[in-house]
Amino acid sequence: SEDMVFIPGGAFRMGSDDHYPEEAPAHEVTVDGFWMSRCAVTNAQFKRFVDATGYLTLAEKPADPARYPGAKPEMLVPSSVMFKRPPGRVDLSNHYNWWVYVPGADWRHPRGPSSNIRKLMDHPVVHVAFEDAEAYARWAGLELPTEAEWEFAARGGLAGAEYAWGSEMTPDGRHLANTWQGEFPWQNLSADGFEWTAPVGAFPPNGYGLHEMTGNVWEWTTDWYQDHGKIRKPCCTMA
Repeated sequence: SEDMVFIPGGAFRMGSDDHYPEEAPAHEVTVDGFWMSRCAVTNAQFKRFVDATGYLTLAEKPADPARYPGAKPEMLVPSSVMFKRPPGRVDLSNHYNWWVYVPGADWRHPRGPSSNIRKLMDHPVVHVAFEDAEAYARWAGLELPTEAEWEFAARGGLAGAEYAWGSEMTPDGRHLANTWQGEFPWQNLSADGFEWTAPVGAFPPNGYGLHEMTGNVWEWTTDWYQDHGKIRKPCCTMA
């Protein structure tokens, strides 16, 4: 459909030796051609899926006590985890300083139980677990990409570029993604125009015509995490 883009296959250098340790070492990977949606799944699209199927996301269901032995009953209610900006500098080695457990947070209530998505229908759906993303993809006649496919698509045909659009974070002072500006996690300058999520298509597409492949929200892939240094197959996928 017009919402999909064909990504030509090819070889590329996946990962990075210069940033997060789990991205290293950079290594050669080959992918076949595949199709990908131009934008992330929106609240409007996910709502159509839920309305058609009655699907309940993981965050909307009580947690299974058998999977969390010893957990307090009040911690097993439908819930999700949300970002909460602390009032000042915190210990960055403890992610609990900015991630908090929130009963009642889910895709319909992205910023807590008192919030809603009425004005966020063109924003990407959030608070979806892997199983939720898979269920939506099956319903839509699609499938999730592998990590290699996703990164190949995100690079937009650029080889060795620092970002999905080139070598500068903000060329000519222009923000090309919804990212954090300021001192994380307490100071958010919102210089890109958005404190939370941005509507899909808010930023220019990459070389393959895909929007927001950098920033805005995290996206699911099909691969289990694997140390890049232990990868045995150079082709097609991380597995």
